[in-house]
Amino acid sequence: MNDNLRKYCLSLPGVTEDMPFDDKTLVFRIGGKMFALTSVPNGTSVNLKGTPENNLSYREQYHSVKPGYHMNKKHWITVEFEGDVPEETLLQWAKDSYALVRYSLTKKIQATLPEFGE
Repeated sequence: MNDNLRKYCLSLPGVTEDMPFDDKTLVFRIGGKMFALTSVPNGTSVNLKGTPENNLSYREQYHSVKPGYHMNKKHWITVEFEGDVPEETLLQWAKDSYALVRYSLTKKIQATLPEFGE
């Protein structure tokens, strides 16, 4: 697991982390919905949610971006940590994934979350 990515995800307003599937898969959520998941302690990649258009573009641009492993290939990507994606870009994609999921939540759930200044 990339420690900077974990710290960044946890710094986003209202984020929780848990291991709902097994003792090796760490999931980051906003409003109860997943926006990122990775393996621990030695994960080599992270799954992030994105728009189909962006995900296709990222896969074309970066060798280390693949269709989401065990996820909907249209809406999720898997990004290898030791690949060609700069860390700053990876953190931005994590923020984009967070925002995409956050704004897909019902207005009622969104109203219970801390403010998010993009």
